[in-house]
Amino acid sequence: MTFETILSICLGVGLSASVGFRVFLPLFALSLAAFFDVWQLNESWEWIGSTGALITLGAATIVEIVAYFIPYIDNLLDSIAVPLAALAGTAIMLSTIADLSPVVTWSLAIIAGGGTAAAVAGSSSTTRLASTATTGGIANPLVSTIETGTSIVMSVISIFLPILAAIIAIFIIFTIFRLYKKFKRSRQ
Repeated sequence: MTFETILSICLGVGLSASVGFRVFLPLFALSLAAFFDVWQLNESWEWIGSTGALITLGAATIVEIVAYFIPYIDNLLDSIAVPLAALAGTAIMLSTIADLSPVVTWSLAIIAGGGTAAAVAGSSSTTRLASTATTGGIANPLVSTIETGTSIVMSVISIFLPILAAIIAIFIIFTIFRLYKKFKRSRQ
């Protein structure tokens, strides 16, 4: 496995974690990176760096960010965010992984990409639901701001420091797992 392959996997894991907070923002960041030749994508995914994809993903990012600041619309979006995040995380991994067999590529894409994105999106949805239940949705804009900021930071780190992004993503997943176990014990 070459260093380039390791970097591409780290990029995919970092962006997949970012997808768990906002579905379109990391895709838009990847589109910008491909458009400005910061990252080379797999041949079949080069379209992500096209002008049309850049405009479309940019518009979708803006709509998604704004929608998360509207009370109760944010909870509606969360109901579809987990499956969408899993799909987007899988797609990001597929587009970034270089020089691996199709079996390994798809396995990594589904498990590391889709799994990471779904885990983060699930915990994010739970946080917003708890915020809605305890504050009547008043604190939801704060939750949305933190999620959007985290997605932006993770996307930038993923593109420019992919190994650090993968480490952060692993830390996020580990933290989610520990919180889940703690919550499960407290309910029993």
